[in-house]
Amino acid sequence: MSDKLKVPKAMQPVFDAVSAVIDQFCRTNLNEEYSQVSRDLAAALCRKRPSPLEKGKPEQWACACVYVIGSANFLHDKTQTPHMQLGKLCELFGVGKSTATAKARSIEKLMNISYFDSRWTLPSRLDSNPFVWMLNVNGFAMDIRTAPLELQEEAFQRGLIPFVPGRRTS
Repeated sequence: MSDKLKVPKAMQPVFDAVSAVIDQFCRTNLNEEYSQVSRDLAAALCRKRPSPLEKGKPEQWACACVYVIGSANFLHDKTQTPHMQLGKLCELFGVGKSTATAKARSIEKLMNISYFDSRWTLPSRLDSNPFVWMLNVNGFAMDIRTAPLELQEEAFQRGLIPFVPGRRTS
């Protein structure tokens, strides 16, 4: 189990229930990436004290987690694959849109999540997320992808970027 999925023992049954719903939904309607990142979010919420997942139905929290990850990754954009309107997502989960939206907004506020949030970007979309690559160097914002390879490697070693773009082959 990855560190991202570790949860307190007391929250393990809640996490397992929410994860099972996320997995089933994503397997049927989205993809494995959405499932993984949504489970990561559910685990992070389980580690909060107190965890908001302690109260409410697993289906509602699963829907809210996928909703938040979908929002951060523009799931509603028809140019994306997969894509789905967030209202349809709620419908397929069997959760009211107002309930899902309220829980999603509470998650976004608690976890400080917004569009292009690099912590919650799908792995396949890291390349195209500009905020992943913008670093402050000597007081100036720069796209590290345009920097010399040595600077990219140093940024990677410091944990500032997910991989060294100059070494990645397409």
